[in-house]
Formats: sequence, C-alpha cells, structure tokens
Amino acid sequence: MLYKQNTMIDKSVFKKIILENQDRIPDLKIVKRAYQIDDNANYIFTGQRRAGKTYFVFSIIQQLLKQGSSVETMLYVNFEDERLIGLDVSDFDVLLECYKELFSHQPILFFDEIQNIAGWQKFARRITDAGYKTYITGSNSEMLSSEMASTLGGRFLVLEIETLTFSEYLRFQDIIIESNLAFSPNRFEIIRQFDHYFTEGGFPELFKFTEKKEYLSNLFQKVFLGDIIARYQIRNPFALRVLIKKLAESTMDEVSFNRMRNIISSTGAKVGTATVIEYINFLENAFLISALANYQAKISSREAKKKYYFRDNGLLSLFLTEPSSFQLETLVYNHLRGIYGSNVYYLRNGYEVDFYVPGEVLIQAAFSMEEVTTRKREINALINASNKYTVKNLQVVTYHTEETIVESGKEIQVIPAWRWLLEEE
Repeated sequence: MLYKQNTMIDKSVFKKIILENQDRIPDLKIVKRAYQIDDNANYIFTGQRRAGKTYFVFSIIQQLLKQGSSVETMLYVNFEDERLIGLDVSDFDVLLECYKELFSHQPILFFDEIQNIAGWQKFARRITDAGYKTYITGSNSEMLSSEMASTLGGRFLVLEIETLTFSEYLRFQDIIIESNLAFSPNRFEIIRQFDHYFTEGGFPELFKFTEKKEYLSNLFQKVFLGDIIARYQIRNPFALRVLIKKLAESTMDEVSFNRMRNIISSTGAKVGTATVIEYINFLENAFLISALANYQAKISSREAKKKYYFRDNGLLSLFLTEPSSFQLETLVYNHLRGIYGSNVYYLRNGYEVDFYVPGEVLIQAAFSMEEVTTRKREINALINASNKYTVKNLQVVTYHTEETIVESGKEIQVIPAWRWLLEEE
C-alpha cells in the first residue's frame, strides 16, 4: 500500500487541498501569456518568484477544461501551502493515494514550487514513467542544470516564465496594441503605462497593490532570505547584501570578481574572490541577476569580467536613488535576452557598444541624445562596431527621443523604448 503510516500530513488535508483547487481554479480570471507549449510534453516551468508561473499553470488547466477535460482530472498542489509544512518526498505517494480515494480517473499533475521538497526529482521521473502527464514549477535555475537533466532523463521540457513583457503588461490592462503605433490613437495611454512599467517592472501581481515599492521590497526579502540565505546557508548576509547593492550601482559597467571583493571588503565584511563568485552564482540561480559577456574579450577574460543586469526594473529600483539610465539599459537587455537568449553580448575594445546580437543588431541604450558628447560617443561606437561586424540594424534606444541619423553612409535608428519594445516583440 502506498500510504506511509508516519506521515506528518493528515490525508484529509490532502483531500481538502485537491478539492479546493478544483473548485477555485476554473473560475479565475486569467490573461493568456505569449508562451506556447507542446500538448504531448511534460514540463518544468521555472523563473523568478512571482513572475507568473502559477497563473500560467492555471491557464493550462483552464485550456484543458475548454477542450473537454473534466475538472476531476486536475490535481494541482502548491507546495508553499502552509498546510503542507513538514512534507517530504515520500508523502507524494500519499497525495496520489488521496486522489485515488476521491476519483477513479488518472489525474493530470500540476505541482507548484516543487523545489521545496528535497528529492522531488526521482519522484517526478517515476510518475512520468508510470504515464502521468505532469507540469512542475520551481523558482531556482538549478532546475535547468545538466545534473537535473540527467536525473530526469529527458522526460521534461523546460520553459522559463519571465516577468511581463511590455505588450503583456498592456494586455493585462485591456489596452489594445494597434499595428501603426506611431499614429495609434491610444499611443498616449501606452506611453503613460510605459512610464509605470519602466519604473515598477513587470511582476503581474503589481496591479493589485497601491504601494508598489512595498510589494517589491517584500518580494526581494523573500528571495534574499528564503531562496538565497536559507537555501545556501549563507553565513555572511551583510556581505551578500553589499554585493547586491554594488551590482545594482554597476549595472552599466564591466565588473570583475576581484573588484567586487575589494569593494565588499572595504565595508568591513571580509570575503575572498571565491566567495564573491559563489555569491554571484547564487544570485543567478535565484533569477535575481543575469550576466552578459564581452564578445571581443579572450575566453579567460570573458568569464572573469562581465556586466550584470537585474532581471526586473522594479527590483533594480530598490537599490538606486537615480535609476533612470540604469533602468533603460536593464530594460533593453532583458528584452533582448527574452528574444535571443544567450546570443546577446556587449562590445568593449577601444569603444563600447551596449548590446550586440551577432548578425542581427548593434544597440546603444541612451536615456537622452541631447548632450553633444553623449550623442557623439554613441554614434561613433556604433559606426566603429559596424565596420567590423555585419548586422541588419544599428539602433539607439532612448527614453522618448525619435529620429534617424545618417553617419558615414550608415543609417542609425533612434527609437523611444516604448515603441522599440512593442515593435521588436
């Protein structure tokens, strides 16, 4: 028999959770995200906390119901439910038994934030081998590791759920995006909403809250204390907090591990270079930051010196007093990463170009092009880079400026970020 006699969770609790979720999920209002999935595949959905993984799972459930599946076949459990404190991997079998005591169907499994249960990987492998259709979510990028792929034996596809793109942000507010943006009658409302998106970021739950910054601060504390400090048993949280702030302040600059070590040590929190490298890896695993490499650097230097970007503008804004330029470059980076994945770089070799996508585009992120020195620097860098690398477009993404520049026989498109985000997507 599957039931484990010494389970800490009463079977009635499992049954109540199963039935509660079957009752509430079909009636939730869900805005469809842009992601496409294979109906025949099992999935792991990963990404930042509160980026929308849970509601994406809900949208899958609702779609299955529209296609004729019975709600009784849906077994959804969120493992951050406080009623499941103390659950261990052997309790998964108890959960399945509880379902079978309620219904005669073979369920479709939806396990949310499963990384909270140590050893979940082997269970996931076993149930898929037994023929269960399974969808899993988790909030750390270790779920994407090669070790994880080996454990799961290719049984799952992995899809990262990001915070909202700008077009999704508008759809969440029922704002129609028309094809001719420059002359669209609702462009003024789009621009107003962009100002909010630019400063507050794209977490879907933000729409519910008046105090946006308080929500973002609480979210950061959850990631900092739960996903990093507790998970990795950090013994020097002050040093880690200093590192996060310094990475935010260095958003537009190349960062070396040794430089970060020296900055942190200057505050009295002594750390070694190896610890800095480890901490940065933890921040990436928690989807707080992403690294960008210099395409022109040697392999050894490419790993030792990188630029680091926060994964959302709202979280970045918590650490800066005048964040606008930092936020613009971060916004452009995250959008490019969403389109091109890891095939995005920066260039630094006598000149600097913020973003380079091989064969596609060279991009500068400049909040304003009004200052003569800024204008000259951005244009010259693009021209120099385009003489070496063949791309389809040269662009400067600004906050609001729009124009076309012709220099040295080459056309550079200067485009406001709100339009660039929508047209590129």
